[in-house]
Amino acid sequence: MLKNILKLVLLGAVALGFVACTGSEEPKEEAKTVIKVGATPVPHAEILEVVKPLLKEKGYELEIVEFTDYVTPNIAVDEGELDANFFQHTPYLLEFNKSKNTKLVKTVNVHLEPMGLYSNKIKSLDELADGATIAVPNDPTNESRALDVLVKEGLLKFKDVQFKTALDIVENPKNLKIKELDAPQLPRVLDEVDAAIINTNYALAADLNPTKDALVLESKDSPYANILVVREGNENKDYIKALDEVLTSKEVKDFIAKKYKGSIVEAF
Repeated sequence: MLKNILKLVLLGAVALGFVACTGSEEPKEEAKTVIKVGATPVPHAEILEVVKPLLKEKGYELEIVEFTDYVTPNIAVDEGELDANFFQHTPYLLEFNKSKNTKLVKTVNVHLEPMGLYSNKIKSLDELADGATIAVPNDPTNESRALDVLVKEGLLKFKDVQFKTALDIVENPKNLKIKELDAPQLPRVLDEVDAAIINTNYALAADLNPTKDALVLESKDSPYANILVVREGNENKDYIKALDEVLTSKEVKDFIAKKYKGSIVEAF
């Protein structure tokens, strides 16, 4: 009798060990109910506020984490502290992945924010003096994008390079000086420079209206649509698919048209 009991105990132990080794009883991933998304305040966080109730209907709570720079939200997604972020365009993302060795991917296009050239000192480009100073963002993609605005206006010509900088100028008839600064600082230096080329999200946050205040506005056929970004491997998760769907919904399209009146346009 005792031998039979010992056999049963041993058989049970072996069976449990087999289950552990084969992984057939591995715990299932806990269903996600809260989605954490990093965003710059305007217009990204404002747009995310619109999708909150739409996500609620799908069973998800949206937590918006605001940032005022272009680096921290990418690092946070890559390290898993955020589920997604919403503030950048594809060229910036590709350069960031390359320089920071991150693995981030785009899911959907949401909107386009045309860059604008602003000034507190002149009312038109015709007034731009010889030797004037123009401030631009200092990250590679946005600086190149800003300099393209000056190229389009015939103010500068550059070498054929992927990302333009002041070092690549080959023709500069007005002897313009290019001042490279962190993008969030640009609205604050308008009294110190002759003009600045500013990303629309920072312009709006500084009460600058792109369609009224910009002397020159980037063309709306620009490839720099703002996108939702996640860590590679998460793009097909159910909660990200739900977020993609509401961000490209009619409700968001209508909000962008009504709220921003053409200074921001939907890109889906």
